[in-house]
Amino acid sequence: MILMITSKLISYLALITLIFSTCEFHQPAEAKSNGFTTDLIHRDSPHSPSYDPSLSSSQRIINALKRSFHRARRFKERRTTRSPQSDLIYSTGAYLMKFSIGTPPLPSIAIADTGSDIIWTQCQPCLQCINQSLPIFQPKNSSTYTNISCNTPHCNSLPETYCSSRRNCLYSEKYEDGSFTYGQMATDTFTLASNGRKTVSVPKITFGCGFKNGGIFSGIESGIVGLGRGEASLVRQLGRLGQGRFSYCLVSLSDHSNSSKLHFGANARVSGSKRVVSTPLVERDHDTFYYLTLEGISVGNQRLEFDKAWRDRVEGNIIIDSGTTFTLLPPGLYDRFEEAIKSYMKLEEIEDPEGELRLCYLWRNDDDVEIPEIRVELRGGDVKWKRENVFVRTSDASVCLAVQPSKDIAIYGNLAQVNFLVGYDLVKGTVSFKPTHCGTPSTL
Repeated sequence: MILMITSKLISYLALITLIFSTCEFHQPAEAKSNGFTTDLIHRDSPHSPSYDPSLSSSQRIINALKRSFHRARRFKERRTTRSPQSDLIYSTGAYLMKFSIGTPPLPSIAIADTGSDIIWTQCQPCLQCINQSLPIFQPKNSSTYTNISCNTPHCNSLPETYCSSRRNCLYSEKYEDGSFTYGQMATDTFTLASNGRKTVSVPKITFGCGFKNGGIFSGIESGIVGLGRGEASLVRQLGRLGQGRFSYCLVSLSDHSNSSKLHFGANARVSGSKRVVSTPLVERDHDTFYYLTLEGISVGNQRLEFDKAWRDRVEGNIIIDSGTTFTLLPPGLYDRFEEAIKSYMKLEEIEDPEGELRLCYLWRNDDDVEIPEIRVELRGGDVKWKRENVFVRTSDASVCLAVQPSKDIAIYGNLAQVNFLVGYDLVKGTVSFKPTHCGTPSTL
């Protein structure tokens, strides 16, 4: 799609085209179909480069709640506009992944995001770049770097691309918080850690090489790795190696000994028919997001349904997302869910010290507390939530409900996915859930 651009931006892009000459684009070579596994690092984990030890557990949870609502607004905006904007706010990425770009490989850290397609990183020479902890990628130092020409499938795989005067494929991504990235679409070899010390190198991955970037960043990540449904995402580009499948197993927030895992291809299979619940993906107005159908929620012997306005749009009425921490439900369903929880729990209710979370209890670390059986009724089967999916610990003596109301959009957040193997199959069009101990047992 050819976009109208300002004269100032044209001058920037003209400088880019003087630096990088046009090269012939080749389709990515297919890799062996063995699959691989890499680590996912939660941004609030002590293993994360962005970990801030000065924050309390409560402050981290409140920050995650604010990020959840901020992110939900961007999902809504992406559904209602075709302008070149993205749902992603860089400082809100929940999970980071490490990889390397180029030959020789240069280490990089980026947000792994199921709500985005494009892969991009900051590049030299920087017309405008944000400080990052690792060296910025320099295309001239990579023997496998190649610019992408216009009018190629991968240039046309994103809506925000256009041609330079030398027929190079340029891209533009603008974000609602004022963040942005402009640059050259290119291909290069991506190297990812796999199963311990092994690595997997994938040639000719299409990505955005950003020479002009700005906005809100944490200072750690250099860009994003899109894991959405679109053609530009890493999932699609892995070809036979990825087989159109990926899965992850997220450890609880209290597990500081283990990392969450991200699997691709053969390693991403979710098997065991008696324990696996599979639900169909629903095609909606945006081909990036993963829409599921939520039919209701059961709390003990109470079955809770949507209000009539939401029942009328039951197909694809909830987005599953790795970057949103809390599960967000429409007000009517949320109110009934909260009341059902209150009717069962016999703990003392307390106020959230930060004044943000709706329902909190006095619940010490060593208290043995039972919760009602909670089943999330997805089309195709019910997913049974455990304690760490329902409540989040805010201190040694308190927990709060990990579900919040949202009037515009419903999101199945990552706390609800903790200690499940969650598999996405883009070929079959399904998302599957299997109860799994992803790390050490939760202290909740």
